Order: sequence, then structure tokens, then C-alpha cells
Amino acid sequence: MDYTAPTTAETNGITMEYFEQGRGPAVLLLHGFPEHPFSWRKQVDPIKDAGFRVIVPSQRGYAGTDAPSDVASYSVKNLVADLSGLLDALGVEQAVWFGHDWGSMPAWYSGVYAPDRVAGLGSLCTPYFRWARPRDVSDLYGPNHYIRTIQEPGVAEAILGRDVEHTFRSLLRARGYTMEQFEAAPRAIRETPIGVLVGEPQLLGAPTVSEEELRFYVDVYERSGFTGGLNWYRVFARNFEEAQGADFTIDKPALMISAADDWFFARGSTDGMEDFLPQLEAHVVPDAAHWLAQEKPDEVNSILVPWLERVFA
Repeated sequence: MDYTAPTTAETNGITMEYFEQGRGPAVLLLHGFPEHPFSWRKQVDPIKDAGFRVIVPSQRGYAGTDAPSDVASYSVKNLVADLSGLLDALGVEQAVWFGHDWGSMPAWYSGVYAPDRVAGLGSLCTPYFRWARPRDVSDLYGPNHYIRTIQEPGVAEAILGRDVEHTFRSLLRARGYTMEQFEAAPRAIRETPIGVLVGEPQLLGAPTVSEEELRFYVDVYERSGFTGGLNWYRVFARNFEEAQGADFTIDKPALMISAADDWFFARGSTDGMEDFLPQLEAHVVPDAAHWLAQEKPDEVNSILVPWLERVFA
């Protein structure tokens, strides 16, 4: 697939880039931050070859997809509306919604906000949880956590955009600290400050991308900047408000693939998911960190593709 030549569709008031391959039941692959449909490059062909239609969009705020200035428009409910509109534009009634990182939020919440469009749903790394209104983002993550820093407009943009190549060279790496090492680290590290995203300190291991692949990400983000993706982090209050009163039980086929050493999520983050996802199938990939699709593609594909075949083909 040529990830420099997207197709576009009009959806929910924006123009959205997407890439597509294959025929059969539809599978939406939803990237996270700071990523691109290119992040799924090692999954697209195996899924297509198994008899599925693979649709991989650049989500709101990313790459060449529109990035509205209204931060409220990046709420998870509106992201689900974007993707439902994309399915409309492509003539698709239902799809499997599968995400990584922040892309997992519209994937999971498709079952809350657009259940009739969902054949199944799942995630790499990011657990499904119910929104419960906190007093402040700091109550969730602490005052020094990178998500708290992102709340200040322009601050994270300056840090990540100061040297885009350095940012991606620092971030797109395999397991470094194990979960046990991270939990035993000094508090200043366990707080996960924004410096961790640019290798200050470097807690990750060997690169998960080649020099050519690294260049792809750098070229995309030197053109687009980081603000669109960062705006997803800036709508916590709206997400909480929009979710009040929702039915969080999703009785659809569901798949959770965790990385054993993804310390961006605390140990036990997936506990209790089965209470709200009665058809949940859960797996843990050992010796792996957050960029699971790129670090351990064979292991991911060996779980994801048979699940798709078993449940949907």
C-alpha cells in the first residue's frame, strides 16, 4: 500500500484521508498518537489476505485529514461520528473497529455511541474503561504526568516539535524498562513526565522502525505538526460529560491484546473489562512495550487474524 497516496471522503463536516485494501467484511484500523495509518503497515496485508476489507483512516487532526481549531470537536463521541460517516461514504453498514493507543477510544466507544455500526471491536494496549468525572486531569494522572502538561496549549507542541526527528527516534522503540523495573524506579520516572516522550530520560529500548520508516513519520509531522493529535488529550471534561448516563455494556465480540511491559498503563488496567464486555477475549504479549503492532507484528497478527476469521469471516 502506498501510504503517500490517500483517498479522501467527506464525513461529519471534515475531509478525512483513508487507505483501503481488500474485499470482504470491513475492518477499521485506528491509529493513536503520534501515529499514522502507516503504523498498521505490518497488519494490513495479513488481514487483507485473510479475506477482509481493511480501511485505515488518518483520524481527525492527523496528517492530511482536517484539523479543526475547535478543541471540543475532538471528543470521543465526535470521533466515532467521524468514523461512522466514513463508513457511510464507503457504503459499509458494519465494521470491526480495532485501535491502538488513543485510536482505541473511538474503537471501544463505537459500541457505546454507534453500536449498530459495530460487528466487533478491540484494542492493542489501551483498555476499555468507563468515564467517571474527576475533579481535574491531575487527579487521574498527577501534576507532573505528560497528559497534564499537554493540557497547556503550545507547551507539548514546542517540546515535540523542537526536533521532530529526535522525537520519533526517541519514541518509536521497543521494550526497555520492564514493568517491574518501571514500578521500582524513582517517583520522578514513575510520574511519566513529558520528557519521556523525547527520551529524557530514555526508558525504551531498540528502535522499532528502520531509517526509511522513521523518515516517513518525520516528513508527515513536519508538515502537519502535533496539535491535532494533542487535542484528543484536551477534551477529558467533554468526554466525561458526553458519557454520563450511557450504557457501557457492549455485548459484541471483543479483543484485547496487551503488552506485558507497556508501563504507559498501570498493572491491572485491564482488570474488570469482562464485566462490561461479556464476549471479551484477552491476550498478553510478553517482552513487549507500547508500540506493539510494530515491535511484535507476528505475535499480534497471530492473535488478531484468527480472531477475525473465527468470529467474522
